[in-house]
Amino acid sequence: MASRLQELSKLGQSVWIDYLSRRLVHEGELATLMREHAVVGVTSNPTIFQKAIAEGNAYDEQFREVLTRQDDAKEVFLELAVKDVQDACDLLRSVWDGGGGKDGYVSIEVDPNLSLDTDATTAEAQRLHDLVDRPNCFVKIPATQASLPAIEEMIARGRNINVTLIFSLQRYFEVVEAYLRGLERLVEGGGDPTKVASVASFFVSRVDTEADRRLDEAGAPDELKGKLAIANAKLAYQRYKELFSGERWEKLSERGATKQRCLWASTSTKNPDYRDVLYVEELIGPETVNTMPEETIDAFEDHGEVALTLERDVDEAHRVFERIAEAGVDYDDVVAVLEREGVQKFSDSFRELMDGIREKRGELVSA
Repeated sequence: MASRLQELSKLGQSVWIDYLSRRLVHEGELATLMREHAVVGVTSNPTIFQKAIAEGNAYDEQFREVLTRQDDAKEVFLELAVKDVQDACDLLRSVWDGGGGKDGYVSIEVDPNLSLDTDATTAEAQRLHDLVDRPNCFVKIPATQASLPAIEEMIARGRNINVTLIFSLQRYFEVVEAYLRGLERLVEGGGDPTKVASVASFFVSRVDTEADRRLDEAGAPDELKGKLAIANAKLAYQRYKELFSGERWEKLSERGATKQRCLWASTSTKNPDYRDVLYVEELIGPETVNTMPEETIDAFEDHGEVALTLERDVDEAHRVFERIAEAGVDYDDVVAVLEREGVQKFSDSFRELMDGIREKRGELVSA
């Protein structure tokens, strides 16, 4: 009997795990998830690496070895992280090979403190690709205004990019534009678009967290709560279908370019009043990715309901936007705040990660 996640795969949705650690890769957990739960990719971010490196002593041996030649905390971190990404890429390489580059990716994120600096983001993205040196590596670049040219430039160089921290429909349009312009430049320069992949990562649950708080402040009906995030994602998918069709896209498709799939991120439910698999069940559709933390994978396998839901009630999704506005909640401000906070949270995690590495360095040196 197929698992529930395997059923998602049959419906055209790829499942990636939103966690990366040495334990996941080297103790057979990722191999089991691939075999039994149709997991075909891995994503990570500074918060995830911070937790992985802090737990236990799995990194101590390599840590000591790296410290013989590196003293800078960021350089130490990169050596530890790149090794994990390389090992996970190697484990998933069979998926990448077997699916023609559709899945089998592992993501590593540029330093989020660079998100307002286009040139620095571009340079770091290139450096990370060079360090990992695997065809199934994704480098994550946040979808800030300043990073859009970096996304275009990396695609034009033929590099795989996971565009992260997308909240708004307008910014999503700009992200797709950056991807298409990058592909067009790549083709014009004689490059091969068949070797380039990208995903556009929409953060889901955080939208409801912010919108629900504002709805409470506005005294809006409770029935409006827990609705905007799913409506936002459903309308993004409709825009995806529009943008990856027509003459402009067909020219690129004829050269072998692949669509930049929507990826649903932040799909663990933050509000305990909501069903714990809400953001999985309501966003099931073809040509998409859902990246889940371990607990959401376990919950969905236990009691998730599998059905094509992503294009269900699209008219109602438009109505949700109207009713949210009528209640006095400004969608544009909600998503703008979420983008700023998202970058800040990752930046804070990255700084905490650097502090943790310095502390660990002190422990190992004095031991």
